[in-house]
Amino acid sequence: MTNKAPATTVAWLILLASAVLEAVWATALGLSDGFTRPLPTLVFALTATLSVVGLGLAVKRIPLGTAYAVWVGIGAALTVGWAMVTGVEPASPLKLLFIAGIVGCAAGLKLLPASPAESPRI
Repeated sequence: MTNKAPATTVAWLILLASAVLEAVWATALGLSDGFTRPLPTLVFALTATLSVVGLGLAVKRIPLGTAYAVWVGIGAALTVGWAMVTGVEPASPLKLLFIAGIVGCAAGLKLLPASPAESPRI
């Protein structure tokens, strides 16, 4: 008998960390000035690699469509949130509402009951 619950929980934590790294690489990409600034370019390359590796690990336990939607949604919300906090992008009530919608949808995907598709594919 396998212990699926902890493995799935770890997969979700890896996915969340990968989404955070997606926001980091997206921000670093913008700061790299077309890959002409070495430090942001290095941060981009490292975090993009780690983010995709984490996504790849997460899809061993989470269906690809769900994992990708959560990865992109959380990463995008964090990226735009950071841009608003740092003043790079203006904030507005509607923008905050729609970003909250993205996060809510990603959380909803996590809250759905486990399906047979979430079993390990070994």
